[in-house]
Amino acid sequence: MTANTTGSRGCIRGHRGRAGAPRLVCFPHAGGGASSYQEWVTRLLPDAEVLVVQYPGREDRFGEPHAPDMAALADEIAADLPMSADRPLVLFGHSMGSTVAFEVARRIERLCPGGLARLCVSGRPAPHAARATAVHLLSDDDLLADLRALAGTSETLLDNLEFRSLFLPAIRNDYRLIETYRPEPGAGIAAPISGFCGADDPHVRPEEMHRWGEATTSGFGLQVFSGGHFYLHDHAAEIVHEVACRLGATDDPVSG
Repeated sequence: MTANTTGSRGCIRGHRGRAGAPRLVCFPHAGGGASSYQEWVTRLLPDAEVLVVQYPGREDRFGEPHAPDMAALADEIAADLPMSADRPLVLFGHSMGSTVAFEVARRIERLCPGGLARLCVSGRPAPHAARATAVHLLSDDDLLADLRALAGTSETLLDNLEFRSLFLPAIRNDYRLIETYRPEPGAGIAAPISGFCGADDPHVRPEEMHRWGEATTSGFGLQVFSGGHFYLHDHAAEIVHEVACRLGATDDPVSG
């Protein structure tokens, strides 16, 4: 993804910054791969070390079996992450990535107390407040219609039969993971949580995002941007800046 890659470690793709730079871990959306954070890597280097999760079954892990469930996926990611109380991690996830990041955050706090600085979540209700859906059971045509409504995938690609045959199994499994996932009762983290969403996101309303505050014993703040589910495509510079503030990679104050 960049000349500053530190190589692969299991499901983690690393991009080093300056010595001692704070660490950010990015979690893609359903159907997304590590390349979806290319612009973030470019914008954040060298003031941050950027680690991007590569889920099985896509990009350079295309031939690997899809994750069987959320717990197995979170266990795999946590096992591959560098953890240290001296250099705590900030996690950012969009859509499905928010839930995966939450489960990984719980594991970090259990395995390495002090190893998590903050969780940033985007475009996804809090796990305990998510509405029941069954998109993964839809026909291919209906699944494609859902993807078109979210406006996060090129229409040219969605119209390409070869691409669809390769892409749909991965995204259907991602939907299955998120739709069959049930958090443990009372599951939460000690680190603060920052929320981000689009004002017109059909999958999550801003008031639903506020319920992430119930998943932390520390503070919570929410920022709402114009746009739909993939609002972050239009606001990349602003959102990267806001995350950089929470990461400590800029001198700007952090409000939540």
